[in-house]
Amino acid sequence: MEKANWSSPVVGFILLGLSAHPRLEKMFFVLILLMYLVILLGNGVLILVTILDSHLHTPMYFFLGNLSFLDICYTTTSVPLLLDGFLTPRKTISFSGCAMQMFLSFTMGATECVLLGMMAFDRYVAICNPLRYPVVMSKSVYVSMVVSSWTIGGAASVVHTSLTIQLPFCGNNVINHLGCEILAVLKLACVDITINVISMGVTNVIFLGVPVLFISVSYIFIIATILRIPSTEGRKKAFSTCSAHLTVVVIFYGTLFVMYWKPKSKDPQRADKEDLSDKLIPLFYGVVTPMLNPIIYSLRNKDVKAAVRNLV
Repeated sequence: MEKANWSSPVVGFILLGLSAHPRLEKMFFVLILLMYLVILLGNGVLILVTILDSHLHTPMYFFLGNLSFLDICYTTTSVPLLLDGFLTPRKTISFSGCAMQMFLSFTMGATECVLLGMMAFDRYVAICNPLRYPVVMSKSVYVSMVVSSWTIGGAASVVHTSLTIQLPFCGNNVINHLGCEILAVLKLACVDITINVISMGVTNVIFLGVPVLFISVSYIFIIATILRIPSTEGRKKAFSTCSAHLTVVVIFYGTLFVMYWKPKSKDPQRADKEDLSDKLIPLFYGVVTPMLNPIIYSLRNKDVKAAVRNLV
C-alpha cells in the first residue's frame, strides 16, 4: 500500500474550506463578495488619486499607492477561488494552481511586512528630521525601498514555495483550509518536514519580529519628538501624519501574530471550534485588513480626502 502511494503522486488538492458549516458558506459568500468589491474600489481610488494628484507625489503617498496595489493583488490571488469554493460542492485545485497561490499569497504577505517597516522609517525621518527629509527620502531612495520590499518578499516566497512543492504527497490530498496556505499544505507531506518548519520559523522572525521591532523603535523616537513640540496644534498635526500608518500596523501585525502564534487547545471537545477559528482568522487577515486600509487612510488624511473630492 505504501509503495502504491509513492508511485501515485498527488496531482491536485481538495479544499475543505467551510464545507462542515454550509450555512456559513452562504453567508460568507455574500459578505466576502461585498468586501472584495470594497477592496477593489477603495484601493483602486487610492492608487488613482496618488497618480493623478500632483500634491500626492511624495514618498508617503508612493508607499501608500504600493500598499493599495499590494492589497488588490493579495486578495485577487485568493478571494475569487474562495468565492467559487463556497458555491462548489467539491472544491478542487490543481497542484500547479496550489503552488501559484502559495507563491503569490506568501509574496504579498512578506512584501507588506517589509513595506510597513519602510513606511515607518519614512514617518520617522519626516517628523524627527524634517529639514533633512527631502535629501534622505529622495525619489531614488524611496523607489529603491519599494523595489527592495517586493524583491525580498518574492525571494522569500520562492524559497518556501520551492521547498514545499518538492515534498512528496503520498495520496492524502485534502487541505483542511480555505485555500493553499503553506502550513496547511505541509501537513500533507509524507516525509519529515523539520527543515520546512525551521525555515518557516526563521522567516516568521525575520518578516514579523524584525519589522515590528524596527517600527516600535521608530515610533518611540517619533512620539518622543512629538511630545517635545510646544503647541498642542503642532503635536496634533504631527501625530495625524502617522496615526493612519500606526493603526494599519496594529491591525495587520496583530492579526498575523494571532494567526501564527495562537496557542493550540488540547481539549478534543474544542477541536471543531478551534479548527473554525484557524480558518476565519486568516480570512480576517486576507480580506478585512485590505478593506480597512484605504478607509483608515482616507478618513485620517485631509490630503487624500481632498484629492478624492477633486477626482469625483
